[in-house]
Amino acid sequence: MANEKKLSIIAFSGDFDKLTAVFTLATGAAAVGYEVNLFFTFWGLDAIKIKQGRSPVGKGFLPKVFGVMMGGLKASPVSRLNFFGVSPKIFRYLMRKNNVATLEELVDAAKQLKVNFYACEMAMHILGLQKADFIPEVKDVLSVASFLRLSEGGQTLFI
Repeated sequence: MANEKKLSIIAFSGDFDKLTAVFTLATGAAAVGYEVNLFFTFWGLDAIKIKQGRSPVGKGFLPKVFGVMMGGLKASPVSRLNFFGVSPKIFRYLMRKNNVATLEELVDAAKQLKVNFYACEMAMHILGLQKADFIPEVKDVLSVASFLRLSEGGQTLFI
């Protein structure tokens, strides 16, 4: 199936700008007929949690601390020049002002375009998370080997 139009993206970061790139590429590819697979691992998992906001999610003390520190999609910091959390608000303002989809709108578009969402099994175990902690659009929890098989025959990006 080497001719198949397929894009797989490994979303490792929970940073606003990197997640915006993940969802911009995903929605753009899906809009022109690509099969799109998003594999969320480590801090990227924060983008697909049901509880958005600083809440103690996960089993055990340290995973709950990470849950409070990360804060979900709406609290995602910018990777550089975050300015104590103000930068994502500035970016959202600039995106709306320039008629560009915000991160939240891109996530909604990805759901509507039937982009495939997957969670990394290993990272979930480390962070004390379960499939129930994620949005219903997460199709499955995969091992790295399963994700590699799924993404075979297409392009894979790591963001």
